[in-house]
Amino acid sequence: MNGRTALSAPANEGFRMPAEWEPHAATWIAWPHERSDWPGKFSSIRWVYAEIVRVLADSERVEIIVSDSAQDRSVRRILRDVGTDLDQVRTHRWPTDRSWLRDSAPTFVLRRGTGGRKAAVGLVQWKFNAWAKYDNFRLDRALPSRIARATRLPRWKAYASGRWIVMEGGAFDVDGQGLLLTTEECLLGDVQARNPGLDRSALETAFHDYLGVTEVVWLGRGIEGDDTHGHVDDIARFVAPRTVAAIDPDGATTPDSDALRENLERLKRYRTTDGRALKVLALPAPDPVVFRGHHLPASYANFYIANRSVLVPTFDDPHDREALKVLAGAFPEREVVGIHARELVWGLGTLHCLTQPEPAS
Repeated sequence: MNGRTALSAPANEGFRMPAEWEPHAATWIAWPHERSDWPGKFSSIRWVYAEIVRVLADSERVEIIVSDSAQDRSVRRILRDVGTDLDQVRTHRWPTDRSWLRDSAPTFVLRRGTGGRKAAVGLVQWKFNAWAKYDNFRLDRALPSRIARATRLPRWKAYASGRWIVMEGGAFDVDGQGLLLTTEECLLGDVQARNPGLDRSALETAFHDYLGVTEVVWLGRGIEGDDTHGHVDDIARFVAPRTVAAIDPDGATTPDSDALRENLERLKRYRTTDGRALKVLALPAPDPVVFRGHHLPASYANFYIANRSVLVPTFDDPHDREALKVLAGAFPEREVVGIHARELVWGLGTLHCLTQPEPAS
């Protein structure tokens, strides 16, 4: 089964998607090369990536996808320049279309060793169509099979009603204990219908079968400038079991105020099947980040949780300090590190969007 598509759904074999704060074996990223993703700012992006890798390598292995041998050598020079522990870095020479691995790479799932079963890690492969925006996604769609062969892990293609499900990793977030966050705009909206004919119930069943989820918390709309049409990782994220950090627009001049307040109210009203409320932490919203007339999806919710650190996008904004403080309180045993992302967000994503965690078995 190693590296091949498995037949039964992973939940039937005891697999679940772990929370991001659970131990990682590695973080996967793809080195940026598509200049059109950051027009006019591309030259600075590689240094932002270098800082991300440097911080990650302090606590876990970093698996970096590079285009070819020339980029491999260039990446290693850059990482050496910023003081990265290169013993913690492995590269894979695979061509890609772009570098948003949260969406194009497979979702890792985990089975704990219990009842005589060995611990195991597997991969769930969604159908990737480049957010129905770009024509060049053939190379990115091949990434799950490449990662499966390299890691020798079992792989499941996610199906519902006989159809391969169109989905991206930024569309959902889990607490590892049965809860999943997503948005109606992303998965049920009319603007970009990823899976016409698949209703709320069918998607909830798929989340159960492939990620081991028992309850889905549906939020409403995402934020302005997010060209994925409502990815949840820009508005609300789990930081502990039943605990959500969500963007609160109070005190900011964001155009998303109404949608964000509605999402906050949904979270506060939600009760799990055993009648318990969620704990909701308020993350500030940065003031609008605008470049060349475009409102960009700047959000502190797009943080990434590593083994010993939490990487948080910052925007040269008065709210940066408050966001770092909230997340430091949520993760007292991890170092909270601000990563300058004002240029990075010109690519319409930041830290969570570009990372994919591989859990430790």
